[in-house]
Amino acid sequence: MALEKISKVTGTAVAVPGDDIDTDRIIPARFMKCVTFDGLGEFMFYDVRFNDDGKKTPKTHPLNEEKYKKATILITGNNFGCGSSREHAPQAIYRYGIRAVIAEGFAEIFFGNSTTLSMPCVTVSKADRQILQELVQNDPTTEIGIDLEAKTVKAAGKTFPCEIRESARQVLVSGHWDPIAELLEGNNKVDEVAASLPYVAA
Repeated sequence: MALEKISKVTGTAVAVPGDDIDTDRIIPARFMKCVTFDGLGEFMFYDVRFNDDGKKTPKTHPLNEEKYKKATILITGNNFGCGSSREHAPQAIYRYGIRAVIAEGFAEIFFGNSTTLSMPCVTVSKADRQILQELVQNDPTTEIGIDLEAKTVKAAGKTFPCEIRESARQVLVSGHWDPIAELLEGNNKVDEVAASLPYVAA
């Protein structure tokens, strides 16, 4: 099964400002009782978006605003996804509909888990992140374009340099971002090698 090659991600964006946003804030632990990751998206940032009674918080959160409903790119601060290594955090973000994250920095494990979901995590400078944030806040219809081959982010006629770990960039643009799918795809080769080994064949 060939995986999609991810070289560009284009769409509108939503900004969720703040540094050190941890995985428990992204997806509270009480929503991690699911057998699969299906449905996790509706609980993303739940505790800052909803009251105890399940109603949206009086204080507006960007993700509660109708104008950002179709956003597919998330813009945020530094050390995003820190805290627990739970895979549910990037899964919740992806299943909400986000297909790329732009930040000043990412927690290591969150970054790796996002890559295996085909969700690029690119970094920009603080100054450029603030400009991008202001652009989407002033005009939610602003289209953001992330180019992994050129390592750029484009918006409103402006081009910003971005960075992504080279190993992650390579697996995304070549369509080899899911190691489990890669393993399953090579199952026939595993069988062939096993059949050639006398101690296995026996």
